[in-house]
Amino acid sequence: MTGPGQGSWQPDPEGRFDYRWWDGRQWSDQVSHQGQVGTAPMGAAPHAGQGAQGAPQQADPAAQQAQHAEHAAQQAQHAEYTAQQAQHAEYTAQQAQHAGQHGAAAGGDGFAGITGDLVDGRFSEKEAKPIANQNSRMLRVRLGEPFMARQGSMVAYQGNVDFAFEGGGAGKFLKKAFTGEGLPLMRCQGQGDVFLAEQANDVHLLNLNNSGLSISGKNVLAFSANLDWNIERVKGGSIATGGLFNTTLRGTGWVALTTDGPPVVLNAAEAPTFADTNAVVAWSANLQTQLKTSFKAGALIGRGSGEALQVSFYGQGFVIVQPSEGIQITAQ
Repeated sequence: MTGPGQGSWQPDPEGRFDYRWWDGRQWSDQVSHQGQVGTAPMGAAPHAGQGAQGAPQQADPAAQQAQHAEHAAQQAQHAEYTAQQAQHAEYTAQQAQHAGQHGAAAGGDGFAGITGDLVDGRFSEKEAKPIANQNSRMLRVRLGEPFMARQGSMVAYQGNVDFAFEGGGAGKFLKKAFTGEGLPLMRCQGQGDVFLAEQANDVHLLNLNNSGLSISGKNVLAFSANLDWNIERVKGGSIATGGLFNTTLRGTGWVALTTDGPPVVLNAAEAPTFADTNAVVAWSANLQTQLKTSFKAGALIGRGSGEALQVSFYGQGFVIVQPSEGIQITAQ
């Protein structure tokens, strides 16, 4: 195999391989190294894939196809990565443009360079529930269905919200005028968040499930538009005897009421319960009521005691009483 002569394998004159084929006139590209035959031009640098001794690449078609397929897969992966980079760059540009549009009027980030408890997040809008207390004195309503609110109770809103006067019909208008039970309402509808408050009073949220609540008109803040409401006389009283009229809400929905300070909730089933007519806020609509007058001499002479008239409650239910009788006008 290694003998001299025409057409024989000879030691590789370059020393890169064991043998190189001598065709009788010149050295060919055919080489043999460690029993493997391949091709390697004279004077060429070793191909990628040659070993430390410069082993020739194998002329295996299947291996070449696999190598081409792997290369194509790498090219496709690179193209996908490039597309993702381009998409990310476009998103970043859009975000920068959006920030520039909203920050131009305010001179950039409106919170930049400002610190303190008012901007550290503790007073940020609470969004856990659609209808919830923003704090103890403010209600936040995220509009889905329309709702009713006391006129003038809106302190802020975000979004596209419409406010319209809600009269309640001629019958309720006459009851308001005749009884003095004032409940000026507005209908709120649209999309957005509405913040409600009334004289910095405490705000309480109740949910009615096919039930009823009798509530003083001055303590109504807001309620579901699907609740039925009406002005009704407190049972056991009349105009002639100093009758009391309340607003009654019935059905399924939510209602927000206000109290002038933290209230007490009394269980009328435990014992006969009495409350000052100016301090009582609301009660279960199924309770039996009666107006009780104190006909004592001290209550009838001069300006009276101020506690001459109370509401008594009997039955299964609760009574909400605030620690205030409201602003009283004293006769001069």
